[in-house]
Amino acid sequence: MKVTKSDEKLKAVKKAGVVLKPNSSDMIDDFLEIKKHFINHGIDTILEKNSAKMLGFEKGLPLKELCKEVDFLVSIGGDGTLLSVVRNSFEFNLPVLGIHMGTLGFLTDVLFEEVDTFLTDLKIGNYKIDNRMMVECHVDNRCFVAFNDIVISRRTVSSMIKIKAKINGISFNSYHGDGVIISTPTGSTAYNLSVGGPIVYPLTDAFIITPVASHSLTQRALVMPADIEIEFKIKDSQGAVLLIDGQDTYEVADNTVIKVNIANKKAKLIHRTKRNFFEVLNDKLGWGN
Repeated sequence: MKVTKSDEKLKAVKKAGVVLKPNSSDMIDDFLEIKKHFINHGIDTILEKNSAKMLGFEKGLPLKELCKEVDFLVSIGGDGTLLSVVRNSFEFNLPVLGIHMGTLGFLTDVLFEEVDTFLTDLKIGNYKIDNRMMVECHVDNRCFVAFNDIVISRRTVSSMIKIKAKINGISFNSYHGDGVIISTPTGSTAYNLSVGGPIVYPLTDAFIITPVASHSLTQRALVMPADIEIEFKIKDSQGAVLLIDGQDTYEVADNTVIKVNIANKKAKLIHRTKRNFFEVLNDKLGWGN
């Protein structure tokens, strides 16, 4: 395992592609205020098509076209919105700035009232870009990309699921319970944390494999290096459910093999230079209170 450090900066700060939290048409005044700040700092903004439609604007670009036109992306909403933006823009490898419309998030650390100050810092290079590990999931000749986690879960609440696991082709475990979470370090503070999994520093390259409600007292979470391939085989006549970042759901059949490995690119998150992961943990989890 290793920590990824980067001195990377944006190649240009002229155009920003903006994606808003879905079903938030009441955000129009906040968006216009944010847009004004961007314009005052000499940065053009282009709305993603669905966001534009939600606000009643005629002009907007589909996300893939938007990514070809801008220097970076801006997610306005919460951590869930940013997750979706990172996943759906993955192939373009664009840095993403998260503006949080509520309290401080694990991923989004620039608050609405801080936008103007942050843009001043952005223009003079006083910011950082975090590179976060992402994972690829291969199943049934399809490939899915996850930022937080991949969850293999039982299909019905009335029964447990059995999953056989291999690492680099060698059998290492059989899970019998509600399912298994395969988490990135970024996702270690999400579902993984809620079932008792470990918190892993987000700039680390590592897999966290955590059983959910295991039918065995000896089953524990594992932290594994990222240069391995993990393979899971479903052994349940009812099949299983595959959840990608808690946002997309797919059904898989019995005997299906699911392979998980580190993605060939990382997520790039734009942050304030003073952002500190341990301060975020203290704030969100109340450590030390």
